[in-house]
Amino acid sequence: MSPYLAAEDLSLFGRDPWWLIAIKAVFCFAFLMVTVLFSIVWERKVVAWMQLRIGPNRHGPWGMLQSLADGVKLMLKEDVIVRRADKVVYVLAPIVAAIPAFMAIAVIPFGPAGNEISIFGHRTTMQLTDLPIAMLYVLAVASVGIYGIVLAGWSSGSTYPLLGGLRSCAQMISYEIAMGAAFASVFLYSGSMSTSAIVEQQQDRWYVVLLPVSFIIYIVTMVGETNRAPFDMPESEGDLVGGFNTEYSSIKFAMFMLAEYVNMVTVSAVATTLFLGGWRAPWPVSTFWEGANHGWWPLLWFVVKVQLLLFFFIWLRGTLPRVRYDQLMKLGWKVLIPVSVAWLMLVATVRTLRNENYDFADIALYVGGGVLALLLLSFVADLFRQKAKDTGQPAAPPAGFDPMAGGFPVPPLPGQELPAVPRRRPHRERELIVSGGTDTHSDGPLDGKEASDG
Repeated sequence: MSPYLAAEDLSLFGRDPWWLIAIKAVFCFAFLMVTVLFSIVWERKVVAWMQLRIGPNRHGPWGMLQSLADGVKLMLKEDVIVRRADKVVYVLAPIVAAIPAFMAIAVIPFGPAGNEISIFGHRTTMQLTDLPIAMLYVLAVASVGIYGIVLAGWSSGSTYPLLGGLRSCAQMISYEIAMGAAFASVFLYSGSMSTSAIVEQQQDRWYVVLLPVSFIIYIVTMVGETNRAPFDMPESEGDLVGGFNTEYSSIKFAMFMLAEYVNMVTVSAVATTLFLGGWRAPWPVSTFWEGANHGWWPLLWFVVKVQLLLFFFIWLRGTLPRVRYDQLMKLGWKVLIPVSVAWLMLVATVRTLRNENYDFADIALYVGGGVLALLLLSFVADLFRQKAKDTGQPAAPPAGFDPMAGGFPVPPLPGQELPAVPRRRPHRERELIVSGGTDTHSDGPLDGKEASDG
């Protein structure tokens, strides 16, 4: 095996007693729930601060119990099942959306793979379990959760939820391809799909430094996967009222919201594990404090990194407007997927050259030559395209815009103008007569005809 590939040692997993496994599972569930409750309040506070508002300040100290009060309110609301819904699928859809959101956290490491901590006298790892293909498990679980949204839109028997479900399905297909390519770059560099092994390989440098393009691609795709602003098209209240959850109320509506926020925590944890060193202490701390990556301290660094990524979600929601659906699809298919595939090929080439014992100068030469060749081909193609456009026939003038061409009114696209609305001039300019004294501006002498009519 090449020295650059990681040796997966998963022998420490699967040896815990059943009660310790149960404690770890409860901890993972509690970590997600507490983080979600905090994230909801934090989001409302930060967005209020960005919009010069106060935000939640009634329930609990500084309004910290606002999300808990919202959850209790939703559970006590009337649970309505619409008449035209497929009742079985209608009820199961929120469950299908919520359960996979909790499952991905099982393979996320909160600390080193060694026996770093002691729980009731038993030494164990700070991770529920690990797999040789742990990241494929994460991708599979994330793909299952989308069925809950699609089935919710279909089973409601309404047009708006159906459109929201179809949008979510198309969005998932578009962005998971680029996400998988971003993951593949990490797999090539680490030589493993195990989450604990990937974190171990970031001992010297985090992959956000080695693979910056993969990190940027994953950040964009994780926002699209969670249906968060500015990519919240499936639940766009501007044109779909509420999207796939329009016909849901009470606890079932709360489960959809819970699934969204749990997915935010999960993708943030995955980004921390793959690109930000996982549970490792940041650079200044790790240089002078040897014990920063041992004991319970790695849990602190992991939580801080996850919270910073959650703040990034909140910052995007309070900053960027919602994109159009065609812009969403164009970004996924015409930008993210080609860039991710080209970057994956470049990473694979560099890894092959390093495994063949080429030095860094040769690698830089090959990479620079490849980039220059691509730029040259792009320049030549643009040159011939522009030459053909200049020598071609003059383009016909654009046809006039008819907002009723399809049988229903549509808004104009950029560059199109609505036709002028014909207006009939009134026969006589009428003046507003205001009651009051004769010194008002509107009171004036009546003409002869009006005087005779009076």
